[in-house]
Parts: sequence; C-alpha cells; structure tokens
Amino acid sequence: MIQEMRVAIGQYHSATDDYLTFARQLGVGGVQFNISGPTQDLPGTDGYWRVENLKRLKQRVYDFGLCLEAIENVPRNFYLEAMLGRPGRDAQIENYQRTVRNMGEAGIPLLGLNWMPGGVWRTPVAQGRGGVTVTAFDREAALAGQLTAGDRTCEYSEALLLDTYLHFMEQVLPVAEAGGVRIALHPDDPPLPSLGQQGRLFYKVENFRKVLDALPSRAHGLDFCIGCFSEMLYVDRNAGEGVLDALRHFGSDGRIFYVHFRDVQGNVPRFQECFPNEGNVDMLAALRTLQEVGFDGFLIDDHVPAMLDDSAWHHRGRAWCTGYLIALVQAVQTFS
Repeated sequence: MIQEMRVAIGQYHSATDDYLTFARQLGVGGVQFNISGPTQDLPGTDGYWRVENLKRLKQRVYDFGLCLEAIENVPRNFYLEAMLGRPGRDAQIENYQRTVRNMGEAGIPLLGLNWMPGGVWRTPVAQGRGGVTVTAFDREAALAGQLTAGDRTCEYSEALLLDTYLHFMEQVLPVAEAGGVRIALHPDDPPLPSLGQQGRLFYKVENFRKVLDALPSRAHGLDFCIGCFSEMLYVDRNAGEGVLDALRHFGSDGRIFYVHFRDVQGNVPRFQECFPNEGNVDMLAALRTLQEVGFDGFLIDDHVPAMLDDSAWHHRGRAWCTGYLIALVQAVQTFS
C-alpha cells in the first residue's frame, strides 16, 4: 500500500473513548500517544512495555476505525541512567531493546525519542492572539528559577550526551531494524547549547547530521518538530540554515519519519508559541517542501494554544490547529 503525507492527532497519553472519538470526529485516520509515565494501557512496571499491552492498545485504536501511527517517548525513568551514563545504564538499554522488540511484534512501527535528561524547559505562560494562553520560554527567567517545566537538578555536558546517545543507539538500532520499528529523534526544547549546568545536544542542525551520519541505519530518523527548528534559527542563521532548508535536507534523505506541526514567535533565548498561521515559518511553504521531497509520514499539531473555555488537553485549540493542517495538506496535494 502506497502511503502519502497525512494528518493525525497526538500528544495524548491514553486510549480513552474521548480521545479516540475526537479523532474520528476530526476526520483523521490515525493517532499517536505521548507517554511520560505509567498509564492504564501501558503500566510499564518492569521498566519496559509488554507485548500483550501493546497489542491490546493497538487493537483498541483499530476498533475505533483508526491506525496507531506511533508512540512518542517512554517514561524518562526507563532510560535516564542511559542518557547520563550512570550505573544501571546497561539494564535500561536492555529494557529499551525489549520495548522496541515488543513494539515490532505488536506491529507498532514508530517510537519517538528525546535525549533531554532535564526535559522540556518552560517559564510562565504568555497570552497570544485574542487572549489565548500559550507556553513560553525566557532564558533569563529560567535561570532565575521561574521554571514551570523542566528539571535543573542534573549536571552534564554536550560531549557526555553525544557519547551516551551513540552508545545507546548502537545497541538499539539493530533490534529496531530486526523488528521493523523506526526510532524518531525529537530536537531539544528549548534548543540552547546549555541551560545552567546542563549541556544540550540536539540544539543545532550540525549535531543531527553528525549522529545520522555516524549511525546511518534507515531505522534512525527524526520526529521533525517545526516549532523547535523555528526556535533554533539563531544558532544556524550564520550558516544559512533555516527550517525549510532543514526540511529539504533531511526529507530528501528520507530521514523525517513524522512532523510536529507547530510554530513560535521569536527565537531562543526568548519565544512564545502561537497558532501555526502567525509564527516565524511559512507553514504552507513547509508543507510544499515536504511534498516536494516525497514525505509520506504523518503530521500532528503538537502543542496548541488554550482557547476560551478549553479543556485541560485543549480540545478547542487542537480542533482549530488540526482543521487548519488538514486544509493545508489537502490544498498542497491537490494543487502540487
């Protein structure tokens, strides 16, 4: 079956009736889950996901007439020691291999991964168009302790993260290849070279190229977050790199496995999120670029503004962003 660029919804943690019904009502064909801790579907009490739970999750999604496109992230405590190169690393790598192997057996083709021991950093929310609430980051505020998300307790260098990432993926990729699973790497958020005493690794295009060249497996690619690449423009502006350049570079090589379709206003060290039609990036041009390079994966809205009387998961904001994305994709595919 030939696939083409398509829209899904994601960034939810459980296969609830509400989530799956909402996906059907939006008219998308697939869903993605973002797992940050134990859930009813995937308890993970042994430090990995069991095949029977993965199969049950996939079947539940299928029963709603949907496809399970991907799972993004395992809980951080599943692989934190591996990221930091501390005792317990080898056992965590073995458990991650089990998860990948079990995903392959369950027929779930994509596993998202980030390499941020300190997580995503955010400072107090901001207001966007019409008073919507959006997430924001300000480095000065973050270093002054005004964090609303992120962990400052660990200390590590960029060099350490590169060593641990290469070691980890050298062990994981053969298992992924054998099981028909692809690993999709997410950029650092925010993409700064360092945050306090924490080095970062995936904050510039050069470092993505470095690891993909070092580990050229076709199971090794990107969860291309347009918002993060938009945030990091300041790093590569002098090298002529921009979001469309990066889409073209990695997309032409088939290394973009799926896309987070979001944007920001401003760049690090200070930015805030926004609706996708008012940020730094020409999103229509981004989709045209993906179409030109033959991208055949899915796109999700990722973070969205919280609109008037919205839910905790921002159903209203997601409906707006997903509807906008569906229309753009249809236009690009119709008129290309």
